[in-house]
Amino acid sequence: MKNYLRVLITLIFIGSFTQIKAQDITTLVQKVKNKLDQVNDYVAEGKMKTDVAFIKAPVGKVKVYFKKPDKFKLKRDAGISLLPKGGVTVNMRSLVAVNDYTVIAAGETIINGIKVKIAKLLPNNDNSDIVLSTLYIDETNLVIIKATTTTKENGTYDIEMQYGKYINYGLPDKVVFAFNTKDYKMPKGVTMEFDNDVTNEDRAKMKNKKGRVELAYNSYIINKGFDDSIFKN
Repeated sequence: MKNYLRVLITLIFIGSFTQIKAQDITTLVQKVKNKLDQVNDYVAEGKMKTDVAFIKAPVGKVKVYFKKPDKFKLKRDAGISLLPKGGVTVNMRSLVAVNDYTVIAAGETIINGIKVKIAKLLPNNDNSDIVLSTLYIDETNLVIIKATTTTKENGTYDIEMQYGKYINYGLPDKVVFAFNTKDYKMPKGVTMEFDNDVTNEDRAKMKNKKGRVELAYNSYIINKGFDDSIFKN
């Protein structure tokens, strides 16, 4: 009887501890979301570098527009933009924009010397293009350091963020987006950017390469407002 009670108490303790951890990580994700929610709109300027095998993609200036809840546009002065639809790679708010998801605590780790907590977000909506998002959260500053997102349409891609003077808004100074070209659906017109001497065999090889996009922001104009017509062009 004593052994039975001991096992029962242990199970209750484990169950309570697990529930507390789930509550803690859900609260942490909500705090990150709340921090990002203080940004109603922004206009950001910076430079974009695309590194994909066999594609001409010089460093180009970019201008990014965002307005709540989900209006987003990236304008580049030259070259191509290999980013998933919706701007998820450079719009941090989109990573936690889904309201109907289950959050699972997945431990802790160190990224670039920063201790982070790992949260897995599972959308409860079967129609969501996102299958799973894994967020690596700096609990002290309430920012996302890294995110790994698995989608139905564009495979799995990684995003890493570095922060500086805009950290109080949860906005990064630098975003690095990495993806597998074999899973990524290239937008129309990309073939126009290939080097002239690239063969069909080279194009086939590209499908097994890693793609990488870097966005380095010089400045943000936050919560100053702008006309919605920018999203129509």
